[in-house]
Amino acid sequence: MNCVSTERRLGLKRLVLTAVGMLAGRALAQPSQTVVWSGFPAGGLGDQVTRPLLERLKGRWPGTLILDSKVGAGGRIAADFVRRAQPDGATLLQVPSSIITLYPHTYGRKLTYDPLVDFVPVSPLAAYTISMTVGPMVPPEVKTVADFLRWARANPDKANYGIPAPGSAPHFAGMMMERATGVPLKSIPYRGGAPLLQDLLGGQIPVAFNVISEVLPHVRSGRLRSLAVASPQRWAALPDVPTLTELGYKDIVLVEFLGWYAPAKTSPELVRQLNAAIQDALGSPEMQEVFTRNGLVAMRQAPDVFAAHVRAELDRWGPIVRVSGFTPED
Repeated sequence: MNCVSTERRLGLKRLVLTAVGMLAGRALAQPSQTVVWSGFPAGGLGDQVTRPLLERLKGRWPGTLILDSKVGAGGRIAADFVRRAQPDGATLLQVPSSIITLYPHTYGRKLTYDPLVDFVPVSPLAAYTISMTVGPMVPPEVKTVADFLRWARANPDKANYGIPAPGSAPHFAGMMMERATGVPLKSIPYRGGAPLLQDLLGGQIPVAFNVISEVLPHVRSGRLRSLAVASPQRWAALPDVPTLTELGYKDIVLVEFLGWYAPAKTSPELVRQLNAAIQDALGSPEMQEVFTRNGLVAMRQAPDVFAAHVRAELDRWGPIVRVSGFTPED
């Protein structure tokens, strides 16, 4: 009896292990290829982080990962495309947090997706702040925010600021600056940070509110000047640059994040496995060097923690936007 019972237990254990192994293998084998869709053109924050990340994911994730883009509408075209994709892990969305946490408040019913219904947060990649940066169009003696505001008052025809997308966090920073100071500033929206940077460097636009990593190399070289950052404390990559909070603009506090999202109903196990691979890659020495070079901070969060962070940011933006009176036409 004991021998038969033992054999049955061993047989059952082998069956269970075989089934688990088959399921795990099938989960890892699907999809064989994943396209990560960005809403912005090449050359910006997404490229800085994701292209080296894809290299680090080789060997950590069995499928092939490809970065592509669907540019337009400040990232909304890519979000709407991924929302309608099959939840099989073959299609992911990579966007700055504005598209998920701010757009629902700035665009409201015009938005074609619900971030809490249509997407599953997979993994954050990096946190970043916004820099208020001036280029060669602004005289070299303009070295502070106060200097710039004086220059803008004296040159109202040039008092424009560039933003990577309408309704984004950088747009909101500029709008809040205008309302806090009473200095008329006109927003000039671009289709991403890369073309905005080109015009800032070329002297076509005086100042930009943009992701710190995109302006950092040129601030370090002296071609651009960061007047302030929107983080709550000074940002490690620019320790000599004051925060807007320090300068008295206590409501302009913005720390955003880049993340990956999957269509709703994507398998929780697939999300967990992909998150684990990403988080392992983010901790590699090579990715740490990428973050340091670009003035970014790695975000190490499991899917449930990331989802809670997204919900908290979505809730945080609501009252801020309502009090500001911001509309998509601003």
